[in-house]
Amino acid sequence: MPNMSLNKVPMPTQEPQVRCHNFDEVTTGYTEEMAIEEANRCLHCKNKPCVSGCPVNVNIPDFIEQVKQGNFEEAYNIISVTSSLPAVCGRVCPQESQCEKHCVRGIKGEPVAIGRLERFVADWHREHNQAIIEKPQSNGHKVAIVGAGPAGLTCAGDLAKKGYEVTVFEALHVAGGVLMYGIPEFRLPKEIVQKEIENLKALGVNIITNFVVGRSDTIDALQEEGYEAIFIGSGAGLPNFMNLEGENLKGVYSANEFLTRINLMKAYQPDSSTPIQHPKKCVVVGGGNVAMDAARSAKRLGAEVHVVYRRSLEELPARKEEVEHAMEEGIIFDLLTNPTKVLGNEEGWINGVECIRMELGEPDASGRRRPIEVQGSEFVIDCDCMIMSIGTSPNPLIRSTTQGLETNRKGCIVVDDSGKTSRDGIYAGGDAVTGAATVISAMGAGKKAAASIDELLSK
Repeated sequence: MPNMSLNKVPMPTQEPQVRCHNFDEVTTGYTEEMAIEEANRCLHCKNKPCVSGCPVNVNIPDFIEQVKQGNFEEAYNIISVTSSLPAVCGRVCPQESQCEKHCVRGIKGEPVAIGRLERFVADWHREHNQAIIEKPQSNGHKVAIVGAGPAGLTCAGDLAKKGYEVTVFEALHVAGGVLMYGIPEFRLPKEIVQKEIENLKALGVNIITNFVVGRSDTIDALQEEGYEAIFIGSGAGLPNFMNLEGENLKGVYSANEFLTRINLMKAYQPDSSTPIQHPKKCVVVGGGNVAMDAARSAKRLGAEVHVVYRRSLEELPARKEEVEHAMEEGIIFDLLTNPTKVLGNEEGWINGVECIRMELGEPDASGRRRPIEVQGSEFVIDCDCMIMSIGTSPNPLIRSTTQGLETNRKGCIVVDDSGKTSRDGIYAGGDAVTGAATVISAMGAGKKAAASIDELLSK
């Protein structure tokens, strides 16, 4: 019988007063019984509207049907046809604005918890399946991937399944890109990311780390070495700042640096070789998911944390779930507020942020109401740490070392609908093309480029 409850089966979580003191995963996942109960809320619509909202076109109704029947491994097989990173997507995709947004059950209640079910299926497979992944027979074609983030890994996985000899070149010392350095352990355990990557290696994907394309070798050199096609998925790791007076004081971080230290270098651990400041009071500037990650990480270091955002709660771009979790953990939201100056002491450390109150005017080009300063409303937030989380841009290294590679005024690589760049045999996707966006949109770009590369080389 269908489950006609208007509400999703609740996701078990750590209690806020407990989790804000550790880096363990906040949500603990569905049990088998919970997953089956939630799966029975799906109506298995014939026109599958949810699939149209998924950037990688997972066959959602069919995998959920298998969950209903308790066939969890078959559900995994259905997902893995189109998704190389299901355990990741089930945790960090903004399902509420993608697949779940189109769910019919969402018209009169909550949509089916597609993301939670995907996570359950991927976790069940990882815990129960011991089958050895077979490497496909080589088709003799060599492809290079620049960047081992979501776009690059997806492109690599799709091509490896077709028999391509794929080599991924990664600048950092571990593969995973933003999944490793950007998203905290309490949202995405790194063991899970590495397990997904091990599955790709089993397919034959070769990953070379500590290799900076543009320095260690160039795109042109890779072509000369016999790579018949190249996919650039180098992300957008160059942080933006506001150019405020005092931004160069000690204790002022970009969210990229702060999160990389926390996530990749485990700087919060007492024996870390790259320790990070444990602030007493921290100001995080920005309102996106990265800002929430930085704020919640600082909270776990023992700080009182203020999120400073120039618009209201309604305009806050972060996922609703992440905002709710942050509020439950005691993060303070200073909304309709904007920093104007960073204050410091004689030793060169930050000791405060001067701010001004804002009010909302008419909508700007983004469609959101434009924030306007309220004159005479200046005030100071005392703090010993400030984290700037106002977006990132693609690193200029690849575009500056690759002749004839067209980019736009923001430094993003220009591609056509197939993912092809202005250079023959070179494709690109993810944040290197769009600027900072979601993990699943980067995966969708990697999948599209893989199909285009296959079409090019299989002629």
